[in-house]
Amino acid sequence: MSPAEELEPPEQGLARKFQKELNAGLTGLVLLTVLDKADEDLYGYQIAKQLQQVSPNLGLKQGVLYPVLRAMSSNGLLSSRVVPSYSGPPRRYYRITDLGRATLKAWQSIWLETRAFVDLFVAPHA
Repeated sequence: MSPAEELEPPEQGLARKFQKELNAGLTGLVLLTVLDKADEDLYGYQIAKQLQQVSPNLGLKQGVLYPVLRAMSSNGLLSSRVVPSYSGPPRRYYRITDLGRATLKAWQSIWLETRAFVDLFVAPHA
């Protein structure tokens, strides 16, 4: 059960909304990181399964990933190719580009600065 689900309404709804907004802002960073660390091209379902295995309660739904993957591809951060599948529809495989790696480096820096700032206020003090 996620922390948002442990709360009573209206707090539960507000927590879900907050989590959704955080996920929307961080999905691109996470996807670029996963693809940067991958030894091979990955298709959307593979990426979704990796994310679900790491954190099943976080709430990054598979349907959210595809529009972000398409947007990053159209912005040149990812390249993609379609491969026929014997067990279903064709699969679109993604790979991070050089521009994607440069962008990832910048986004990681921004994330670390942002997290450090938030931790100043949110993290418990020892």
